[in-house]
Amino acid sequence: MRRLTKKDVEAILARRFAEGFLKLSSLPQPQSLKDITKAAQRIKRAVDGRERIAIVGDYDVDGVVSTALMEEFFDYLGYPVTTIIPNRFKHGYGLSPKVIEELGDVDLIITVDNGISALQAARLCQERGIDLIITDHHTPGAELPQAYAIVNPKQQGCGFEYSEICGAQVAWFLIGELKRVFGLDLDMRAFLDLLVLAIIADVMPLRHINRPLVQAGLKAFGQSQRPAIRYLRAVLKKEAISSEDVGFGVAPLLNSAGRMEDASLALEFLRAPDFMSAQILHERLSLLNARRKAQERKVFEEALAFVKDDDPIILCAGDDWSEGVVGIVAARLTDRFKKPSIVLTKSKDLLKGSGRSLGDVDLFALLQESSHFLEGFGGHKKAAGLSLYPKNLPLFRRSIQEAASQIPKEAFLDDEGVLGELPLSEVDWELMEILERFAPYGESNPSPKFAARSVEVLEWRMVGQKEEHLLMTLREGNKIFKGIWFRSPLEPAKNFVDIVYQPIKNIYRNEINIQLYISKIV
Repeated sequence: MRRLTKKDVEAILARRFAEGFLKLSSLPQPQSLKDITKAAQRIKRAVDGRERIAIVGDYDVDGVVSTALMEEFFDYLGYPVTTIIPNRFKHGYGLSPKVIEELGDVDLIITVDNGISALQAARLCQERGIDLIITDHHTPGAELPQAYAIVNPKQQGCGFEYSEICGAQVAWFLIGELKRVFGLDLDMRAFLDLLVLAIIADVMPLRHINRPLVQAGLKAFGQSQRPAIRYLRAVLKKEAISSEDVGFGVAPLLNSAGRMEDASLALEFLRAPDFMSAQILHERLSLLNARRKAQERKVFEEALAFVKDDDPIILCAGDDWSEGVVGIVAARLTDRFKKPSIVLTKSKDLLKGSGRSLGDVDLFALLQESSHFLEGFGGHKKAAGLSLYPKNLPLFRRSIQEAASQIPKEAFLDDEGVLGELPLSEVDWELMEILERFAPYGESNPSPKFAARSVEVLEWRMVGQKEEHLLMTLREGNKIFKGIWFRSPLEPAKNFVDIVYQPIKNIYRNEINIQLYISKIV
């Protein structure tokens, strides 16, 4: 492994951004998204004609934020709309005939973060004379729904410069085009405190246009007077929030509503009118999140029985697993075993579930190859949802395992982001300044990790409610750091160890110091 200096680290990180650092002013115009002007003009016509408009969202963070953005826009106009976020257990995913029945008498339906696979629902809209505008970012299938307009950067013929954006960004660009079409004096930055939650939670690549949006969004989050954001800052006990805070703290909390009960609770929280309402709704979300964690632990432990060393993909199916946690369990299985994972559970007559991938393995493409055994599927390279009849499970298992076995082994390698060997003597505030310059970190810009050899363990102890985290005092030469390994699977058996670590700025009782997050000990 190459031995690095601070200057080497700076050069390696700079190479990730060959396109340069973009600014908000560099963002493409909304009009470069296919059908977006057509969609905006149809919405204006609906408002001018006092038509009945419905917004249909999705139950994850991206879908909830997308819905919140659209609601806020129509509130700004002072125009009433009907909003529905399908319930995972009652309606299933996205726009469906069941959702259309529930909406009743409407003239125009606008989907956010869903709809690109809603073929049957689109046909029903046509039959009933309902105009349908689909805004989505998921990969389109071979057949597109028959809609008045489809706004999706991944569809053929779309000239948008950067296709890897989330559903809330598509909705945000639509609002930008509506601003132009309506001739409004609307500051698009007013939405960034919400938009940043969706970009990070939906694991979008933090490169190109996503980087400046996340940077500006995190700054907006720290200054936002929105009651829900103010309350989240109070809970997090920090003004400056990082992408890690969103990904590991805020996103699971918001997702718990849709996973355990109904995502409308998360939408209510984000749009809470005052601090007290935000507090009450946050407490309800916290209870759901605690239930989610308990369910997740149970399903994960039971899913371990399905793991086979020889299978290129982990495929698990349970009879009574909570549909709301199967995606998280798939992610945990993939993280532990370094293989794509699919976790299914019984839902009425079907098996429904989620999959997660890693490395360069395209899960969506694998599902496409075996789609003749599925009743439905959708998603993208790293994550997807699917459903099938139980009788087709053995055939699907054989088909997808066979397809995965044809993929080169190197595609399964999950780059842990270890840049090289960096002695602790190089860890100082100059290094922290270099690392901060290339933040925020996340998908496609992973947090830099380093190796250090023969580090002395001066002391260690297990901490946390269940004593599951390992806290250490580490020394190399004249440098001493505190190091913590969350969910540590082992205790240090030697006085000198090799570690994989990540230097983090830690603020505790108004004191700022550098702490090491440990991810491996040898």
